[in-house]
Amino acid sequence: MKVIAIDSSGMTASVAIVEDDITIAQYSVNYKKTHSQTLLPMLEELSKMTELDLKTVDAIAITKGPGSFTGLRIGSATAKGLGLALDIPIAEVMTTDALAYNMFGTDRVICPLMDARREQVYTGIYEFTGEGSSYHMETILEASALPVEDVIGKLNEMGRSVVFLGDGVPVYKDKIIDLTKVDYIFAPCGKNRQDASSVAALGMKALSEGRAVKASEHVPEYLRLSQAERERNERNTENGD
Repeated sequence: MKVIAIDSSGMTASVAIVEDDITIAQYSVNYKKTHSQTLLPMLEELSKMTELDLKTVDAIAITKGPGSFTGLRIGSATAKGLGLALDIPIAEVMTTDALAYNMFGTDRVICPLMDARREQVYTGIYEFTGEGSSYHMETILEASALPVEDVIGKLNEMGRSVVFLGDGVPVYKDKIIDLTKVDYIFAPCGKNRQDASSVAALGMKALSEGRAVKASEHVPEYLRLSQAERERNERNTENGD
């Protein structure tokens, strides 16, 4: 099984070519460039370096959300275009699931935090459980848009050690330190941002379980309205519509 994995849900743009359980190549950039400038050149560079025959690719794995509205749209358009051109399915992965999967093997509760602006984070709560072939990631709190105080309150109620990661950590670090009552750590560089290899691993799982979609059916999942939609609704409300 060979997949191209893409994550453009945040500042980090990450593309990987993964075959079975081996990452053949990966290219990640966390810099102030739009994903429309980076994704296709990154994929082209990886294809050249690995002499990739696109006809051998079985699927595209993509983070469908939550995350940056613009980033998700660009990533989805790229994945959809590839899927349609190659006539292969798309394996959709929640962004917070993929972030949590970076911490594979930890015995701590995992809490990804993505800055969602407006005093909220995109988040979820996860743990790894089971043994041997049954070892897997379990979702405790599904992907949500919440105030960071609410997330930390849930973690305090659980009373378990936590690992935080994601671009929301530096934004809300002071609140995390002030409000978290349980033992916690912050994930290190290399593990604390979007990683296309984790997207690929979860994408392959989705494929094996028959949860892939046709490229024509793929749409992002934003979890909340965009700023433009919120402003339009506010104007309609003010106008009595």
